[in-house]
Amino acid sequence: MFNLEKTYEAINWNRPTSDLANVFWEQQWKQIWFPEEIAVSKDLKQWKDFEHQDTYKKVFGGLTLLDTVQTNIGMNEIAKFTPDLQEKAVLTVFGAFEAIHAKSYSYIFTTLCTNEEIDGIFEWVKKNEFLQYKANKIGEVYSSIKEDDPETLWKAMFASVMLESFLFYSGFFYPLYLGGQGTLRNSSEVISLILRDEAIHGVAVGFFAQNLFKNFSTEKQDELKVWGYELLLDLYQNEMKYTDDLYAETGLSPEVKAYIRYNANKALMNLGLDMMFPEEEINPIVMNGIRNEGSTHDFFSTKGSSYSLAKVAPITDETFKFNF
Repeated sequence: MFNLEKTYEAINWNRPTSDLANVFWEQQWKQIWFPEEIAVSKDLKQWKDFEHQDTYKKVFGGLTLLDTVQTNIGMNEIAKFTPDLQEKAVLTVFGAFEAIHAKSYSYIFTTLCTNEEIDGIFEWVKKNEFLQYKANKIGEVYSSIKEDDPETLWKAMFASVMLESFLFYSGFFYPLYLGGQGTLRNSSEVISLILRDEAIHGVAVGFFAQNLFKNFSTEKQDELKVWGYELLLDLYQNEMKYTDDLYAETGLSPEVKAYIRYNANKALMNLGLDMMFPEEEINPIVMNGIRNEGSTHDFFSTKGSSYSLAKVAPITDETFKFNF
């Protein structure tokens, strides 16, 4: 007889243990897509004459870094320390989709840019102080989760929602803004699909965080709220500097900043907390970006009219005959 130190439990989806976990699971898989199935090559003609290529490339470089952090650290760490097995499974699936997002940007790079241009952007990612600051700030919270410590787990979930529902959007703005005007529409379609995933990630992780939060004492809740708002304010101030740096040549910084504040409020709402910023007018092209002709119409059920399923050859014996 083995001397077992721990009893492992098998996940049982037949007996729900978490409100809405199965709903989030099913919704995420209904939204499955792959970047290679979007005809980004149709943007090449416009790209050659596009005035602000440098800004566009940096936008995708920054998004790639944040999705890399979310794939390799964020979802992994939160899932690792989440006690509910069904919530853990949902978070693991989310991590896989974050990996698809990160790869999507490389697909756009490969389609539109030279290898030298791509290498230059990834060097810029490593050197941009504002981009590195927010990656480090979020990464530190993820790396601070402790076993059987719901407080540090809640903080990590808070940071995750800040990333999913807030920090990505300084980057999302530009392709949505351009795509809504008929420029680089297929690349914009990729962002529309990513944005749809991030919407469910922000709602789901925010919901899981709210379930943790309600179990804390009133004093602890007040303490965590102060911590959360301070983190958001710190990230926001850095995001303003990042936006000025990123959009310097376009003149779009004021509009991007308004969109950032709008999404910061959405992130807080996902967490069940009061909004921080007053309401203001957001560029209608960006707000309608996912509803324009040629992009996703039904936010939670379609893949977009520019999306086409790849034609895959059937697998036969010949498939496994390789030439070395």
